[in-house]
Amino acid sequence: MSTTFTLDTSTSRANPTPAPMKRLTVPAIQQRKSGRRTADPLVMLTAYTARQAQLLDPHCDMLLVGDSLGQVIYGLPSTLGVTLDMMIAHGAAVVRGSYHSLVIVDMPFGSYEASPAAAFASASRVLAETGAAAVKLEGGQAMAETIAFLSQRGIPVMAHVGLTPQAVNALGGYGARGRSDAEHAKILADAHAIAQAGAFAVVLEGVMEDLAVAVTDSIDIPVIGIGASAHCDGQVLVSEDMLGMFDRVPRFVKRYEAIADTIAGAAARYAADVRARAFPTEDQVYRPKK
Repeated sequence: MSTTFTLDTSTSRANPTPAPMKRLTVPAIQQRKSGRRTADPLVMLTAYTARQAQLLDPHCDMLLVGDSLGQVIYGLPSTLGVTLDMMIAHGAAVVRGSYHSLVIVDMPFGSYEASPAAAFASASRVLAETGAAAVKLEGGQAMAETIAFLSQRGIPVMAHVGLTPQAVNALGGYGARGRSDAEHAKILADAHAIAQAGAFAVVLEGVMEDLAVAVTDSIDIPVIGIGASAHCDGQVLVSEDMLGMFDRVPRFVKRYEAIADTIAGAAARYAADVRARAFPTEDQVYRPKK
């Protein structure tokens, strides 16, 4: 099932008027899974700004304001330095720029692990101050109590198991998970625990393909893969990786464009025009009307 949306043609960059469209809801996302997996895979990409959201929104079911913004926007070495205030600021921008996709905001490291009550304090701020529909947090069985606590209090939660970037120091790197029987069993148990706790969906990252198939077929909530399997109920990528903004990308990323080359080329042409006094021209300067 595919839906075509009319792109906005407003000349306002700051606050364009959207074409009418109904935003997807958490129950609508949940209902896309029928039986072992979805017939119509869910599409999710990351977004961090209003303009990026405007461009991605007509093509996605969900927009994730990922803590990956720490690396792709702020140049941090990992996601660990991302703050709740950063996530809220970018989450609000993405909500303002989108009109169709369900917007989900990552809970940053340190904002939810201490206790279910601490997680509720952080998550309620996120939803109240951004207008987003849901939060995402990392962890399996260890976070099941927190997921249940939030879900029972009206905060929809997307879980995240497998390779969990916020735990990179404990994991010892970003390698694929589920290679051993013990790790396979643990991640499968994590997925079952978060589904039973009330998560409405789960991101499954960086796992062996057979494990991705097993998880997708054994839980009744949508499984969104990243570095997992096409068998999953949907897929997510960091938009900047998908667009080719960086020289180095993970193995599981498919580049659909080479935006970095386009930007660098445009900047080079602009610089050449300025140095040659070829910009601005008659078309870009103001003079009294005759």
